[in-house]
Order: sequence, then C-alpha cells, then structure tokens
Amino acid sequence: MKQQKQPVGEETQNKALEEAMATAENWKNKYIRALADYQNLEKRTNEEKQEVRLYATRLFLEKLLPVVDNLERAQGHIQDEGLSLVLQELHAVLASHGVEKIDCIGKVFDPYAMECIEVVEGKKDTVIAVVIPGYTMHGKLLREAKVNVGGGEKSPPAKNEGDIS
Repeated sequence: MKQQKQPVGEETQNKALEEAMATAENWKNKYIRALADYQNLEKRTNEEKQEVRLYATRLFLEKLLPVVDNLERAQGHIQDEGLSLVLQELHAVLASHGVEKIDCIGKVFDPYAMECIEVVEGKKDTVIAVVIPGYTMHGKLLREAKVNVGGGEKSPPAKNEGDIS
C-alpha cells in the first residue's frame, strides 16, 4: 500500500494536537501532585493540632492531679458526703479525658509505671502500699505511682558465734 502524504496543514494540526495533549497531561500530573501535597499537609496539620490539644490537656491534668490527691486525703480523714460527691464528679471528668488510675496494690513492681519510695517487709518485688497514685491518659503514662515495695520476708537475725542459745 502506498502511504499518502498528508497535506502540510493537517500535519501541523496533528503536531499541535500532540503538543496540546502532552501539555494537558503535564498539567494533570502537576494537579494530582499538588492535590496529594495539600491532602498530606491537611492531615499533618490536623495531627499537629491534636498533639497540641493533648499536650495542653496533659499539662493541665499534671497540675490538677495533686489537687485530686489532697481531696482524696481529706476525704479519708473527714468522710464528708459532699466531698465524696465532688470527688466522684472529678474522677468522671478525668475519665472522660481518658485518665485512669494505675492499679498497683499486689502487683509486681513495674519501674516504667511506678517509683519505689521505700522497700518494706512483704512479698519480694510486689507493691505493698501506694503512697501517691499514678495515672495514665489514653494508655500513656501521665504520672508514675509512688509505692512501697516488698523486699522479701523478714529473716531471723543471724546468730553470732559467741552467743549462747
């Protein structure tokens, strides 16, 4: 088959059409990249906002927890019904922000969530008493618990060689 020569005008039109399609494809790719960049920026900005909110809440709660401790100590001494209701409400507010008290009594000492204040008589490496309760916020440590840990049962005093028994 013989290939027909295209008229010069049609050849330039095809060339212009190819250039226009290449330009359109180039702009389409730039648009897709710009859209992806914008979506990533929006996602990162939202994550940063959430982190700032969490950080501000954390700072506030760290200052509020000693007040909660003092109210609980006062409740232990005066047994007031009004104070008890206030503490219940305060604990509900803390729980609504994902704050939970760390359960320590009778558990094995965890140095990542607890600070040993004193080693006392009791089962070795077991928390015997909580001096200051610890808290977590959304599963992350907010404040470590200050606890008394058992150092093992008290052993009988060693006998000296000169003792007569």
